[in-house]
Amino acid sequence: MMNRTTLFNKIIATGFGSGYCPVAPGTAGTLAATLIWVALQHFLSPDGLLWTTAILIVLFTALGVWTADAMESVWGKDPSRVVVDEMVGVWIPLLATGDGQWYHVVAAVVAFRLFDIFKPLGIRRLERIGGGWGIMLDDIAAGLYSLIFVGALRWITG
Repeated sequence: MMNRTTLFNKIIATGFGSGYCPVAPGTAGTLAATLIWVALQHFLSPDGLLWTTAILIVLFTALGVWTADAMESVWGKDPSRVVVDEMVGVWIPLLATGDGQWYHVVAAVVAFRLFDIFKPLGIRRLERIGGGWGIMLDDIAAGLYSLIFVGALRWITG
């Protein structure tokens, strides 16, 4: 049987190591993903950034389910070091920032963290699924609610 806890699994599951932050690892993972997105924003056109972000969401969701499941078998149920779910979760509302104005980016990050921490509107129930899917789905839902929030904010503020 192959060892499922490879270095690759640890790198992806911990958000390139940000999950090892001793204080608020979920926030550290969120900030790491946001910094990746901001860096991409400087090199890509708005359409290129939108498509790249969508690809990252799909790719890291698949990798996240696999690596979170593998690491959960070693570190226990929904380990705090696994932050790939926060990375995917924050990239979702960043899709709605459109022009990439800093206040839209901040709103996306803050809204995501609030939805992720408080888990309203059925988000908490998704954790009960367990395994890699349970780890990922609650943050995907928090990201979707945040996407709606940021989209509404942009619509209201023009």
